Amino acid sequence: MDDIIILIPAYKPNEEIMMDFINELVKKFNKVVVVNDGSGSKYDEFFKKIESMNIKILRHDVNKGKGRAIKTGFEYILKNYNNITGTVTADCDGQHSVEDIIKCANALRKNKNALIVGCRNFDEDHVPTKSKYGNKLTRGIFKVFIGINITDTQSGLRAFGTELMSKFLKTVGERYEYETNMLIDCKTYDIEIKEVTIKTIYIRNNEESHFNPIKDSLRIYKLFFKYILAATSSFILDILLFSIFVRLINIENNIMISTIIARILSSIYNFVVNSRLVFKKQSKTSIIKYLILVIVQMFVSGTSVTIIAKYVKISSSIIKIFVDTLIFIANFFIQREWVFKK
Repeated sequence: MDDIIILIPAYKPNEEIMMDFINELVKKFNKVVVVNDGSGSKYDEFFKKIESMNIKILRHDVNKGKGRAIKTGFEYILKNYNNITGTVTADCDGQHSVEDIIKCANALRKNKNALIVGCRNFDEDHVPTKSKYGNKLTRGIFKVFIGINITDTQSGLRAFGTELMSKFLKTVGERYEYETNMLIDCKTYDIEIKEVTIKTIYIRNNEESHFNPIKDSLRIYKLFFKYILAATSSFILDILLFSIFVRLINIENNIMISTIIARILSSIYNFVVNSRLVFKKQSKTSIIKYLILVIVQMFVSGTSVTIIAKYVKISSSIIKIFVDTLIFIANFFIQREWVFKK
């Protein structure tokens, strides 16, 4: 298969497992690139042995992370190989069979502009607990926060056409979060994701994996924390401003007027934070859409609080918290799918 390049990021691999994998791989693919991501001098002889099998070895002097290793491979492949369909990335820990790599390569040929993801079945009995529940948690978060319904968010078996390789070189992330950010960029740029069902393989209970479930999960979920922090801080600012103005303004329509003033100020803050730190997209169109959203939600909030306050004898600030909590939830999805959608 001369039109497909296999790219393998490797950091302190199990030599026996990786060698078995390489031996099977070279029977089917003529072009294989391995990135030695700072494994250390202990592994020099092993990588030289692989290199003697007509495999290109790229080297990092120090460990820079899986994301950087993939980017290094992409840069080399795009510069040195012409007239190729694309690249399939695979892990070196024995989790990906050559048969499944071929399936992903074939899927890429039919869908050159889509991201091909090899997806495992995490309901099988032999799946390690941390992998089973970790993936299900991430899958749920992706569905709610990003709007992507994907079976295997952490799969390292993926196939890319050359155009996607160039695009994903700009995706942020140097370590495990890079693969997660790829999926988020698919949502941002309307890139189709095609799933290919693959075998669920775990050797020695996945003990060869360098994925740190605490440290690397924090890197992966950092973007989701930004979503929540930006929205929550805007929400709190809006409530505080409303509470201040509703006491300062002593006229009949003070609830509606206070809602408008508070929402204008908190919305300016929210737009700046979302456009620069969260969605990282800003244009004249997104500003106009955001203004429309603010105006509609402002009057929905003010009208709802005014009506409820007439019939329920509790503080208007408490009522506003309840009303705006519902608006807050809706607001996230509207911003993601309409305001800041590229």
